Amino acid sequence: MSKNPEQIEVAVAMPVFGTYTYAVPPEFADLAEAGRRVLVPFGSRRITGYVLGPDTRNPGEGIKRIEDVIDDDTPVFPAEMIPFFRWIANYYLHPLGEVISEALPGGINPSEYAVYRSTQEGIRAFEQGKLKTKENKILELLRDNNVCRWAVLCRKAGTHIPRSLLEKMRHAGLIEKQYKIYQQAVRTRTRRCAELSNEDVQGHRLSKQKSLIIEHLRRHGQTPVDELKNVVSTAADHVRELAKQGCLLISEQEVYRDPFGDPVDPDTPPRLTSEQQRVVRDAGTAIKSGFCAYLLAGVTGSGKTEVYMQLAAQALENNRTALILVPEIALISEVERRFRARFGARVGVLHSGLSAGERFDQWMRIARGEAPVVIGARSAVFAPLVSPGVIIVDEEHDTSYKQEGRLHYNARDMAVVRAKLSDAAVVLGSATPSVQSVYNVAAGKFRELNLTRRIQSRAMPEVRVVDLRQHKGLRGARRFITPPLEEEIRATLGRGEQVLLFLNRRGFASYPVCAQCGEPLKCRHCDITLTLHKKANIYKCHMCGYFRAAASNCDTCGSGSIKQLGMGTEKLEDAVRDLCPEARVARMDRDTINRRGALLKILKGLREQKIDILVGTQMVAKGHDFPNITLVGIICADQSLSFPDFRAGEMTFQVLAQVAGRAGRGTAPGKVMLQTYSPEHFAIEAARAQDFMEFYKHEIRFRKSLQYPPFSRMTQLKISGRDKDRTRKQAEELGLLCHRLQKSGESKFQSVQILGPIESPVPRIAGRYRWQILLKAPAADSIREMLCRLLSQNPSVFSAGGVHTAIDVDPFFMM
Repeated sequence: MSKNPEQIEVAVAMPVFGTYTYAVPPEFADLAEAGRRVLVPFGSRRITGYVLGPDTRNPGEGIKRIEDVIDDDTPVFPAEMIPFFRWIANYYLHPLGEVISEALPGGINPSEYAVYRSTQEGIRAFEQGKLKTKENKILELLRDNNVCRWAVLCRKAGTHIPRSLLEKMRHAGLIEKQYKIYQQAVRTRTRRCAELSNEDVQGHRLSKQKSLIIEHLRRHGQTPVDELKNVVSTAADHVRELAKQGCLLISEQEVYRDPFGDPVDPDTPPRLTSEQQRVVRDAGTAIKSGFCAYLLAGVTGSGKTEVYMQLAAQALENNRTALILVPEIALISEVERRFRARFGARVGVLHSGLSAGERFDQWMRIARGEAPVVIGARSAVFAPLVSPGVIIVDEEHDTSYKQEGRLHYNARDMAVVRAKLSDAAVVLGSATPSVQSVYNVAAGKFRELNLTRRIQSRAMPEVRVVDLRQHKGLRGARRFITPPLEEEIRATLGRGEQVLLFLNRRGFASYPVCAQCGEPLKCRHCDITLTLHKKANIYKCHMCGYFRAAASNCDTCGSGSIKQLGMGTEKLEDAVRDLCPEARVARMDRDTINRRGALLKILKGLREQKIDILVGTQMVAKGHDFPNITLVGIICADQSLSFPDFRAGEMTFQVLAQVAGRAGRGTAPGKVMLQTYSPEHFAIEAARAQDFMEFYKHEIRFRKSLQYPPFSRMTQLKISGRDKDRTRKQAEELGLLCHRLQKSGESKFQSVQILGPIESPVPRIAGRYRWQILLKAPAADSIREMLCRLLSQNPSVFSAGGVHTAIDVDPFFMM
């Protein structure tokens, strides 16, 4: 009697909660280990599953077997990451299989698709003309094309074919449905290599070209065939013939796609300041002794990056790995160059700016242990590192760490959890720490480390406030480049130094309005105004990407007279060129860096001082180090103060202090011109004084009085759908269910405050109507238990009738 196959626990890449038990046939017994992908039957389909380990649960009778092991070399993630994935699924109330799928590089999972073909009975019915018009058309298409997918049938028919009609025809025996496996889009790249079959191969009896190839392989060993073309131009043909004669062995060798730019020269670690030494010593102890969370509050230019590299080196010395997160792709190139100069080929990168193939290759380098130091944006928190010793979150306050999409998560918070599960040190660094992190220090959850002085005791920049109310009568460019700022720009350029002008709004005109009827030009799919992008000659929606020609007329009255009100970086760039025609001006925002290599070109131009004035959005405020920038001009400091968000003051202070910190990082002193309509606002005053603790004391009192985080926890339910009335009704039904639970008499639900349902501040985005419900409570457990109860008792209310409800735990964006 044969032995029962082993049972494993599998999470499937589907929107289903829970895991499943599968049997492992004997032929896969040595391969189906934790961290590998398997192909499993699920209902009538075959889908990708992720092995979580042996399953001791009793599944009952009829357990299904896995059909294949997709990863026969290296598991795509280490087994030690499974508790981390389970924590994410539990905390963010997201299916475990989809959590793992979100973590992995895109395009690597095979998928199944359905095709249709006509049966003999269907062919006879078609030939006899007994069927209706649509059925005849479908059979005619299947006769001509043999097999077809549903989408192809619709396209060739020129009309929508209901799936219900295809199912009706299938049940009638006219057509049959088959499933095929669609192989993964991203695969390992290989190249053909040649080597001598044995050392006794003689080349003197061969042609001159073949002899040259033999001698090259004898001296250099295995060589890629395309490189042999440098020896003999027709090498490919000769190699093929030599292989047939038994002289050579041909093999396919894996090759990594290179995401890095120019090579970098190795560096020598500098002498640390006394403050840096103390920070490295204190944080380094946790790499050896176990988990500890640190908040590194270091002023701009204090040398935090060098501290990060020293800690990464300590992790490697202790046979552990290091993960460094940065908030923006724009920052990665600079940080990556510095780490490559220190650690060479041991550095890997992970971010959405890589091609699918590059990301897959980097992922596998990390999984195989070839890149123990990883640098990346928020998604790199999932890097398949084994035994992280230190996890660093640079600019920890940045909202870019919050992911909006299928899985809503905060990479900063997840970094702390991963460090705890890995018994590692985690360092959250910032010149302007988040209110939450400073509160965690006060609560004893984090330990505080400080860098209070810039490297080489360089002075902090002088900040001068310019009250825009005193310049409101000016016209033209001087409305936003005031005379005091213009004077400082000219003086700075006269000294041969560089200028940075900050405006956190891209485009040319942010509020185009009809001069005849006064109606703004709005997006067809969102309830917001379009923005004029003059260079591209289009109006564009910054929410959904919709665009229309700049020559468009008013939708309301048809007038072609459109006034371009508001401003953005493109208008500012034009104004600067008019005021300083001799200056070399560049712009850095999402519009100018979307082409591959564009960002590196701008950064290189700044480094080589080929740019005199840089105009940019908030991406210029984050972590860049350009010693010759001595003047920073903040065009309008008030933009984010009016956002309907309790974090508006915090975000304003942080971005102002960060962009001010770009000035005076070299030997020359720096100056900041801060233009504002609200010079008395406490966030503006704190930014002028560069005094974070003064801002924190004011902000934390405000948060406590209204019981906002960190004094409470929040979860936002985001309801969206294409049908306006159906979306509203779904939101109202969900709100009613929440209120029923709150009043059910269970004490754990009574502490949950329910705000809404209410229409979102932006009621429609990308054609989807939006409502929201905000759940607020002193502890996160009360909210999570309420939502778990809702999900178990009323699962359909979260996704029904084309209306979807997303759960956003610890929301950042309330719009």
